[in-house]
Amino acid sequence: MSRLKAIQNYVLVRLLLAPLMIWTIVTLVFLLLRIATGDPVDAILGNRAPEFAKENLRETLGLNQPLWLQYLNYLGQLLLLNLGTSIVNQGQPVWEIIKEHFPATAELTLYSMIVAIILGVTAGIISALNPNTTVDLVSRLFGIISYSLPIFWVGMVFQLIFAVQLKLLPLGTRFPVDKISPSKITGIYTLDSILNGDVYQFFTSIYHLILPCITLGLLLSGIFERIVRLNLKHTLKAKYVEAAKARGIPVYRILFVYAFKNALIPVVTILGLIFSSLLGGAVLTEVTFSWPGLGNSLYQAIAARDYATVQGIMVFFSVIVVSVSILVDLLNAYIDPRIRY
Repeated sequence: MSRLKAIQNYVLVRLLLAPLMIWTIVTLVFLLLRIATGDPVDAILGNRAPEFAKENLRETLGLNQPLWLQYLNYLGQLLLLNLGTSIVNQGQPVWEIIKEHFPATAELTLYSMIVAIILGVTAGIISALNPNTTVDLVSRLFGIISYSLPIFWVGMVFQLIFAVQLKLLPLGTRFPVDKISPSKITGIYTLDSILNGDVYQFFTSIYHLILPCITLGLLLSGIFERIVRLNLKHTLKAKYVEAAKARGIPVYRILFVYAFKNALIPVVTILGLIFSSLLGGAVLTEVTFSWPGLGNSLYQAIAARDYATVQGIMVFFSVIVVSVSILVDLLNAYIDPRIRY
């Protein structure tokens, strides 16, 4: 079987398994919400609400039905691509909530990934080129500490230092409330400002992204640092690198043309996991910085026991993660001819 045919078969299998993975996540979220302590009716109406009002709301939400019937009804609605409506958001469809808030999450995730790659890959290269030195030790400590620190704590410390004390960066907003935000095209402010040709809006959007993106990117850069350092040190000891040095090829060319490309293969391999970590970190980052993204909406829905919103957002996130995982496998196969599926 040719390599192309093997990859095609692998992709087909992954596509067939994707609905099963999403169904597993959907089922777990559904059950965890039901077994969690607290009554969503009490969370919405309050403990002092009349009993008849509670019963009417339970009937409206379908919570008075047996659990198995609630589950089947929910799966049936999912098959129709209906994620339901939010009770706490005055009956707003969950799709509308996703459409409104996901661009902010996507923008935060994208720029945080850029920060993480720049910091992590740079630290990994410097460490690999200076093994067993003080620089190597500092880089390794950076990788360990950055990945170990809790996002919410770092976020609060950064806000206290750079926003409250030094007043260098804005706090708790995506765009100044007294300014006109970019005309909505994609919902991603930096991209919309470019499409609108407004330089001021672009740099203002970047200015408000700096603090949350550095927080999230810094804490995920440790993953890149460790992977790049370990694999680049191993690659630099390979025989083809020694042969390139013997032929007098400049060091920078050996590093970036030969060694660095092979050292990045494991990075691409775990890119799907890193992306999942970014989404999970974005939830905590958005809550810490009051960022108006989908992660913040998820947190508020969990606090309010808004079943439909929580389930809808989790389904949306799971579809994204599964899709990215498949794309990463394809990209990995493309850049590494040795891979056989």
